[in-house]
Amino acid sequence: MQSRNVSIGLVQNSCSSDFSANMKKATDGIREAANKGANIVCLQELFSSLYFCDKEDYAPFQLAEPIPGKSTDMLQPLAKELGVVIIASLFEKRAEGVYHNTTAVIDADGTYLGKYRKMHIPDDPAYYEKFYFTPGDLGFKSFATKFGRLGVLICWDQWYPEAARLTALTGAEILFYPTAIGWADGEDPKINNMQHDAWETIQRSHAVANGIPVVSVNRVGHEGNQTFWGGSFIAGNQGEILFKASHDKEEVNVVTVDLARANSTRIHWPFLRDRRIDAYSDITKRFIDN
Repeated sequence: MQSRNVSIGLVQNSCSSDFSANMKKATDGIREAANKGANIVCLQELFSSLYFCDKEDYAPFQLAEPIPGKSTDMLQPLAKELGVVIIASLFEKRAEGVYHNTTAVIDADGTYLGKYRKMHIPDDPAYYEKFYFTPGDLGFKSFATKFGRLGVLICWDQWYPEAARLTALTGAEILFYPTAIGWADGEDPKINNMQHDAWETIQRSHAVANGIPVVSVNRVGHEGNQTFWGGSFIAGNQGEILFKASHDKEEVNVVTVDLARANSTRIHWPFLRDRRIDAYSDITKRFIDN
């Protein structure tokens, strides 16, 4: 079968409280990735600000913007100029008092294709996202771009096999996870390493279960009471690590994947063929009481 090679750019940055500086760093990273041959460039979760969800505070609501809005207005001409698809995670103001954690997808000709709103919203120490974000209501979806059909999920979504499966079932050929996750200050290093390994393993399992590549782009740097662990990576169709970034450096990397490989993978590991869709109705229940 003829290859369908697509080059993926991963922009792993630290962030500050300066929107303009963060945006410049991101756009410089997109340019660098394009110069290295990237067709699709993914930015990390909430790349234009600090990760403000480490505490509950009303001030960060001022950071939110409509989508499309000022950030997509800046990124669309860049996508067209460079001929790359851009996946951009933003803080969306939908209406007065209604906010979402949202990713915009911009095609290689600069067209705004649409957005995905984060479905799973955490509420844990240092991740008080329920204070800020309304759960997504657009469902699980994928976007037809010049370089393939992309599925986009966001951070906490990555722990849910249901989200990966439903996005894959829309025809997604790659799953992207813009992410912001790190190690808590003062935590036992063994616990930190265990948490990181679990994070990587669950996403690799999504690649295996669905027979498509998975791309996760995380931030680096110390914010609040945690150090973001970076480690942005791409897993191939059978879960193998094709690339992994450092834990502590800003990096722009480009990795090529073959979208045509999905057919061969799914023929030899026919998980989609063998799904018992007639037997899964209980998945919609919170818990099955025996």
